[in-house]
Amino acid sequence: MAAGGAAGQEKQLAPTLLSFFIYNPKLGPKEGEEEKKILFYHPNEVEKNEKIRNVGLCEAIVQFTRTFSPTKPAKSLHTQKNRQFFHEPEENFWMVMVVRNPIIEKHKDGKPVYEYQEEELLDKVYSSVLQQCYSMYKLFNGTFLKAMEDGGVKVLKERLEKFFHRYLQTLHLQSCDLLDVFCGISFFPLDKMTYLKIQSFINRMEESLNIVKYTAFLYNDQLIWSGLEQDDMRILYKYLTTSLFPRHMEPELAGRDSPIRAEMPGNLQHYGRFLTGPLNLNDPETKCRFPKIFVNTDDTYEELHLIVYKAMSAAVCFMIDASIPPTLEFCRKLDSIVGPQLTVLASDICEQYNINKRISGAEKEPQFKFIYFNHMNLAEKSTIHMRKTPSISLASVHPDLMKILGDINSDFSRVDEDEEIIVKAMSDYWVVGKKSDQRELYVILNQKNVNLIEVNEEVKKLCATQFNNIFFLD
Repeated sequence: MAAGGAAGQEKQLAPTLLSFFIYNPKLGPKEGEEEKKILFYHPNEVEKNEKIRNVGLCEAIVQFTRTFSPTKPAKSLHTQKNRQFFHEPEENFWMVMVVRNPIIEKHKDGKPVYEYQEEELLDKVYSSVLQQCYSMYKLFNGTFLKAMEDGGVKVLKERLEKFFHRYLQTLHLQSCDLLDVFCGISFFPLDKMTYLKIQSFINRMEESLNIVKYTAFLYNDQLIWSGLEQDDMRILYKYLTTSLFPRHMEPELAGRDSPIRAEMPGNLQHYGRFLTGPLNLNDPETKCRFPKIFVNTDDTYEELHLIVYKAMSAAVCFMIDASIPPTLEFCRKLDSIVGPQLTVLASDICEQYNINKRISGAEKEPQFKFIYFNHMNLAEKSTIHMRKTPSISLASVHPDLMKILGDINSDFSRVDEDEEIIVKAMSDYWVVGKKSDQRELYVILNQKNVNLIEVNEEVKKLCATQFNNIFFLD
């Protein structure tokens, strides 16, 4: 009994964040001033000397690897217990993330024994997560240098503390995978007519609300239109779909049938409401505060207010110059113009989408699952992920298969030309990766007793049905 019990007590512990810090070696160059280099350190409880020691170690590693590769310093360091990731997003500003390797806990003679899984974490995935930490900070705060210009080290430290204290809690390292590498955008499939309706809606809104600089339009958490630069949109999209929208899901599900503004006479019943900004437009005391975002930080450096307004499943983001504070009057005007039209538009999109779905026929559960990514427009499509909650992107396949996808992706990034990789994975699984002209497709097939030729045929069929307008190499 005891032996059986012991064998069954194997436990897997997921990777976790051990520490995360940001430093600038130029800020404390003299001996005895090392603490001045540290701009942010999590967890904060760590003893001062240990912080200094860890930062010093990272400096040494970066300097040491520079001797071999002056232009590309170290990105990661593998040790038995953890993995460290380094990123220099701005000159002399270093971000470091230390992740504990996954552990298998076994019991030997009644005592726990830990085995560290040194090869499980994919460098590319976690390096991407670290880069996104910076992009997300920059979206809401601007660059590190900007903070230094605004008020020196003190202001930068305050901003880093305020932002990362909250943001680090949202990093769910156990469910990071290939999608974090792509950081892509899921686009909503639309017919031309409905697309034109949305286009003309945006033009009308930008005309009547003339302080709007950029607009983005989403439906069902998928993007339809954006006026922002791609890199800014991809990080704003990540914020909207993983943080802002999920927070507002609950109240919406409760009151779907009762229009929120039945009390306004002569008004088209509409379901519009602000997701950022004023809660109650009828209260004269209400504050019209909107989050600030920073875009185009490389060249023009624009500071904007982010107004997110939603009706049913359609959400529209208006970005206005931050030097113009939006008034309650402006918010009411926006509500009265945008609300009714967006409500009608949302119903149109929904209707059209259902018609298209009926025409294409009910799809039976296919034999394969796939992830597709296009580097040119950042379009991403995955049938592997069921994104149900803000915290976890649930992959519906075995973690070992997700790791193979990541490995194939790392191979692809080493070569410029098109290529195809086919892997025979666990008992009945085949994994196929295709890279063709800036596009990548990863397919997982689950079929008993098939050979390489049949796998190839299946993937060809998939490309013909799902991606008929994309020319993958044969």
